[in-house]
Amino acid sequence: MNTLHDTPLADLTVEFGTRPEMPALPEATEQDRRMGRRLAAIHRMHLNDVGRIGIVLDRIEVDEASGEDLSAALLSASFAQNVRQFGSLCGRECKVLTFHHDAEEYSLFPELAGKGNDALRAVVARLVEEHKVVHELLIRLERAAMALMFEVDAEKFNEARAVFRQLESVVHSHFGYEETQLEEAIGVLGVGV
Repeated sequence: MNTLHDTPLADLTVEFGTRPEMPALPEATEQDRRMGRRLAAIHRMHLNDVGRIGIVLDRIEVDEASGEDLSAALLSASFAQNVRQFGSLCGRECKVLTFHHDAEEYSLFPELAGKGNDALRAVVARLVEEHKVVHELLIRLERAAMALMFEVDAEKFNEARAVFRQLESVVHSHFGYEETQLEEAIGVLGVGV
C-alpha cells in the first residue's frame, strides 16, 4: 500500500489480507499485561471522542430523517450549528489521532520491532500499513470538516458523514487488533506507552 489518495472510500479499510498474529509470550506476567493495557486505555479515550462525534452526527441524521429534506434542514440555524459542531469536532479529533499515530510510528513501533522477534516485527509492519489507511481517512475527514466549517451544504455534509463512518469502522478494528497483539509485548519488552 503506497499512496492511497486515489483509493475509493469503500476500499480504505484495514480488513485486507490476513493479519499476522503475535503468539502468547510465556514469560508475560499480569504486570506486563497491565503495562500493555495502557495502550488500550489511550485508545478508549480516542474511541470516546469518536463516539461523541458520532452522537452529534446521529443528532443531525435524526433531524434529516424527520421528514425534512436535508437542503431545507440546512436552512435551520440549529441544524447548521450541529453540522458545524460535527465539522469542528472531526477536525480536532483528526489532529489528536494523527499525533497518537505519529507517537506510535516514531517511538513505540520502532522500539518494539527492534526488541521483538519476527512475529512481532510482522505485526508492527501490518500496523504501520494500517496506519496509512487511517492517515488517509484522517486527511479526507479533516478536509471535509474544514469545508463544512465554511459552508454547510448537503453534498459537503454527506461527504463528511461517509468519511467519518468509514474512519470510525477502521479505527475500531485497528485499535482492537493493535491492543490484542501488543498487550504482552509492551510489558515484556519494557516499552513505554
